[in-house]
Amino acid sequence: MSARGAILSAEAVALIDELERAGVVVPRREALAEHRAAVRAGFTPWVEAAVAAFEGDIENQTIAEVDCRVLTPAGWREECDACMLYAFGGGFVSGSTFEDQIIAAPLAQAAGARIVMPEYRLSPEHPYPAPQRDMHAVYPALLDRHDAARLAVAGESAGGNQALGLLQHARDHDLVLPACAVLLSPWCDLANRGDSHVFNDGRDPTLDNAWVDLAADWHAGDTPRDDPGLSPLYADMAGLPPTLITSGSRDLLLSQCLRLAAKLRAAGVACDLRVHDGLWHVFEFYPIPEAAVSIGEAADFIRAHCAA
Repeated sequence: MSARGAILSAEAVALIDELERAGVVVPRREALAEHRAAVRAGFTPWVEAAVAAFEGDIENQTIAEVDCRVLTPAGWREECDACMLYAFGGGFVSGSTFEDQIIAAPLAQAAGARIVMPEYRLSPEHPYPAPQRDMHAVYPALLDRHDAARLAVAGESAGGNQALGLLQHARDHDLVLPACAVLLSPWCDLANRGDSHVFNDGRDPTLDNAWVDLAADWHAGDTPRDDPGLSPLYADMAGLPPTLITSGSRDLLLSQCLRLAAKLRAAGVACDLRVHDGLWHVFEFYPIPEAAVSIGEAADFIRAHCAA
């Protein structure tokens, strides 16, 4: 009998063991501030490593009255190089642009693109549609500065929801769409439907149904979870730009990614779906070789679609 199972790097195997031992922490509302602080503290060493390896400038800017973290790789030229609007993840209830430098710094470096990350408001203090409105405000400001052919929109998890929803909002409000989009394990259905919510609950070491259901309730408020504005999987996909979607075979949200890819393709949108065997939700966030490969592929996708 032959051995079965994903072929993973030693780093990924060790990290799965570590993450499974730690377990998924579902925060209590009254302790949400402490949870956010603990998340930041836990990821700080990886943030510091990503920032130390980044060759370029990192600064804070206010764009359209929204605080943003801006990463500009060395040698970037405003008149001809790409710019990316990137939305951080965290279930709409945690996370920030600080933690997301783990992905944004290497992605900006590899793509040769400036990355603008809005510090959008979090739920439950600022439920839907407040976080979306922050993204909607920043995008037109970037259109004023950059040719849309050199713009990309990206995000991971809840940030993937933000990125996809932004594309639909821009299309529906007669704004020029960006050249492409990159969605890493996008949480595009807050109704949390799909087979992977059954077979990967307990297999994804970073995410479970208890966490995504709680976060969905906090973010949605009184809005039905399958409202297209809240869950862009249920909105029209026609006319959206070429899109790269990444996920993993252990991703709790794998089914959402598969359904999104099918719906994009049915609408005539070029969609490149890459499911990485044995990996979990937004594995790009972790210091494993597979993450570097996926970020490099995302950078290649952006370079191929953003005109020089």
